[in-house]
Amino acid sequence: MSYPVSQSEVSDAFVSACLGELQALKPGNVHIHAGGHHMEVAQFEQAARAAAPHIAMRGLKVGHRIRGAVEASVAATGCNTNLGIILLCAPLAYAAGEVVTGTSLSARLAKVLAMLDAADAQETFKAIEAANPAGLGEVPVGDVHETAAITLREAMALASSRDRIALSYVTDFADIFEFTLPLIRRARALAESPELAVTTLHMSLLASIPDTHLARKFGPSVATEVRDIAQRMRPMFEPVVASQAIEDLLRFDMTLKEKGLNPGTTADFVVATLFAEGLDLAARRDPQSG
Repeated sequence: MSYPVSQSEVSDAFVSACLGELQALKPGNVHIHAGGHHMEVAQFEQAARAAAPHIAMRGLKVGHRIRGAVEASVAATGCNTNLGIILLCAPLAYAAGEVVTGTSLSARLAKVLAMLDAADAQETFKAIEAANPAGLGEVPVGDVHETAAITLREAMALASSRDRIALSYVTDFADIFEFTLPLIRRARALAESPELAVTTLHMSLLASIPDTHLARKFGPSVATEVRDIAQRMRPMFEPVVASQAIEDLLRFDMTLKEKGLNPGTTADFVVATLFAEGLDLAARRDPQSG
């Protein structure tokens, strides 16, 4: 394992993760089989390429990466397509591409999260304001509309009970390193195609954790109901999604979209998992092999 990886490797891994997620059927979200929620694949592709230089830029603090990537994405697409993706991927990019102690990505990330300060929080607050995500309200402490007086990790801790991405900042990304990364590796070994492995990851997440984007927009009961439906569909994706399950999953996709239900946090974790996987592969690559 050889860290840090180069800036170009971080950028390439980010774009590859974003595009890889779009190539797979992910019920409720935008993908090559169907757009949805007044958005199309092309917007997400544009956002990924606009955000990548800011995510990967060496020497930038995490908060500056987040703000730069979000503002570039909004400028490119005219809407918020990837705030959650950026919030998860910026610390991973810093951990992989900067001089940080630790031989594994997870150990390096834990150091990065512990170093986050109020300046990171302030830049992130500005990014969240620029993205203006659905369900954003006001809170007494750590409100994004106010000047940051606490660190980014402390701000995330305040939101961790209602937001799975915020919880990741508190748990050193346990969902990714303990659940989704092992899952995608198993799925890749068994699935008929890389896309079906990613669909397996999406459905496994959807069936395991109530999506907090849905919870913010529609309430916790709706998020739990979607999770429960996905749980009943486990025979379609365990151990992995097979091609014969695609028709049923497309029907589920249509049902969610007809109701306006987009499990966006689930999609964010899919991208972040693919990004972490790509960074890990870059660090394992023989430097002489290119």
